[in-house]
Amino acid sequence: MAAENYSNGGPDSNPCYLQKFGLYSTCSNFYMIGRDKNQTVWRVLKIHRLDSSELTILEDPTTYSEFECFDLLRRIHDGNRSTGGLNFVTACYGIVGFVKFLGPYYMLLIKKRRKIGSICGHNIYAVTKSEMIPISNSPDQSNVAYSKNEKRYKKLLCAVDLTKDFFFSYSYNVMDSLQRNLCKNETGLGHYETMFVWNEFLTRGIRNNLNNTLWTVALVYGFFKQVKLSVSGRDFMFTLIARRSRHYAGTRYLKRGVNEKGRVANDVETEQIVFEDVPEGCPTQISSVVQNRGSIPLFWSQETSRLNLRPDIILSKKDPNYDATRLHFENLVRRYGNPIIILNLIKRCEKKPRETILRAEFANSIRFLNNSLTEEDRLRFLHWDLSRHSRKATKSVAVLSRVADYALNLTGIFYCQVTPNCRPEGLLNLSCLVQNDEKLGKDAGNDKQNSSENVKPPMFQNGVLRTNCIDCLDRTNVAQYAHGLMALGRQLHAMSFIESHTIDQNSPLVDELMTVYEEMGDTLALQYGGSAAHNKIFCQMRGQCKAATQSQEFFRTLQRYYRNAYLDAEKQRAINLFLGHFQPQQGKPALWELDSDQHYTVGSHGLNSDEYAKPSFKRSLSDGNILYGTNTSMAASNVGHLERLSENLGATQGLSDSSSEMPTSEISYSSLIPRMSCKQLFGDMEMDHFFEGQQQVHSLKTLVWN
Repeated sequence: MAAENYSNGGPDSNPCYLQKFGLYSTCSNFYMIGRDKNQTVWRVLKIHRLDSSELTILEDPTTYSEFECFDLLRRIHDGNRSTGGLNFVTACYGIVGFVKFLGPYYMLLIKKRRKIGSICGHNIYAVTKSEMIPISNSPDQSNVAYSKNEKRYKKLLCAVDLTKDFFFSYSYNVMDSLQRNLCKNETGLGHYETMFVWNEFLTRGIRNNLNNTLWTVALVYGFFKQVKLSVSGRDFMFTLIARRSRHYAGTRYLKRGVNEKGRVANDVETEQIVFEDVPEGCPTQISSVVQNRGSIPLFWSQETSRLNLRPDIILSKKDPNYDATRLHFENLVRRYGNPIIILNLIKRCEKKPRETILRAEFANSIRFLNNSLTEEDRLRFLHWDLSRHSRKATKSVAVLSRVADYALNLTGIFYCQVTPNCRPEGLLNLSCLVQNDEKLGKDAGNDKQNSSENVKPPMFQNGVLRTNCIDCLDRTNVAQYAHGLMALGRQLHAMSFIESHTIDQNSPLVDELMTVYEEMGDTLALQYGGSAAHNKIFCQMRGQCKAATQSQEFFRTLQRYYRNAYLDAEKQRAINLFLGHFQPQQGKPALWELDSDQHYTVGSHGLNSDEYAKPSFKRSLSDGNILYGTNTSMAASNVGHLERLSENLGATQGLSDSSSEMPTSEISYSSLIPRMSCKQLFGDMEMDHFFEGQQQVHSLKTLVWN
């Protein structure tokens, strides 16, 4: 995806992106031919096939014309006639990466693609067909390549279905938010190393070898949906993107809580983009809002059980100073700026304590962290038991909307006006922003608007709303919908589509937005939980039959239970293999021979020194945890709690590979917004009086600002 100077790997003032490829083979080499969209630039990549132990890739520095390229292929064919000549293998749309199990290297290719949307003229694609091709042509590898374990590893890797919920773009950094893309003029290898590029490990070798990303595509996993909507007779494009983090990634019961690096399970960035539906080449207004969901950042787990639909929650006491929790929130500050607003939707009262165990510990952790922070930098912590009020769907969403309004007052939204790129291949950056002395548009058909309206100054989002329940699926998705609906009103108001900051509840946009968020919720729930989301509140708001809703919810509960109990272990192995958390080695235990993925390592060593140690309870740990094989207390962090979170960012060691922050304006919105009491925020709904004892003497706003 990066704009490269192909002779030396540096930035090029006239970037191009290879989008169509042809793979050819001789007895000793593969030849990959790539061309750009306009068929004006042709490049050649050579992959050696005879050395099965090493991956040798050479890039021809020459840029060819179409005629010159095919003349080169003809000469290669003539030079290899004695061994079968040059043969066409397949057409493709990019390299997903290279992988090695116990035998030869394999090359993963995108065979077919489908356009699913565009942002500022940059197309976004989904994968519709992929293929794995063995590299080696050496007879020495024939026995290993077809061994039982090799076949099983191949099948396991293919279980990560690239045709489901993976998307990419050649010219737009879809792994980054719109605000970051416009405000950070960055290209190159770094984008593949961000937390949302799932094939970072698979592409690492070729990227480091060639020092460019010309031949590979960066795959983002999650959800992408773009629809055309209208309000007040004007059309606009609505885009909803969910990006799943590749760190601490996995399935529901095998990935819970946080790891030592501050990575949480089910970490998803949701971005809502709105832009005018204008003719191609015309300046346009565009706006985005980002929110976040993620598992409760504590060390906790649940045993996968075939006998219990609701297994017990196990809370580990290995982190008394909440170092991992602090690292997680430092990462959020690094990515989005301040303030960080936390909406915790888990239960406050249970006959048998489960969620309430985490509720108490989560509150303690936030209070502990806030004790060392200034009031401006403190984490804004909100509790609300959504399950308790879910029977009154409309009222529940109304409360969540007030929370969303409160959060948006603090964070703001991103808005700007952009000019179309002179070259569609060019990345978005600040040069795309319309200057203040330009008019909004130059289309002759819009004289009324263009003749008098100056360009509005850009607005920036500072901070983020982080929402969680237990699984961060069902209740969380309802809250994210409420936030999205409130944000949409502000976005359309900024674009002068509506006069108010809020959308009329009778507007068709309410149901249209609900449909998109419900689809996103189902997709994310299938990925993490194994079934579509429990959408009881959405069903109630649509007036669906209660009996039908209950039947649907019961079926989804059973489906989720079956997949969690019987299928998730294999799914977790496939994810760990795809992400490089486990790398097979001859003479070492196979992936399926391990009790859990606690011992997987990211390096080339295969397994760590504690590979045969038994954990005290079965829980799933990722690359950040393999440094600590037991549940003993963590080593002291280099960053002290007496320092401000915002000042600690530069000293944090575990975040550098994926801490791409959201650029923000220099105005601190939190300093401009008056405080709100819980009564103002939650109205007549019962507020969670969670803190006991001395906390009761504090005003209710302490629960908001903690």
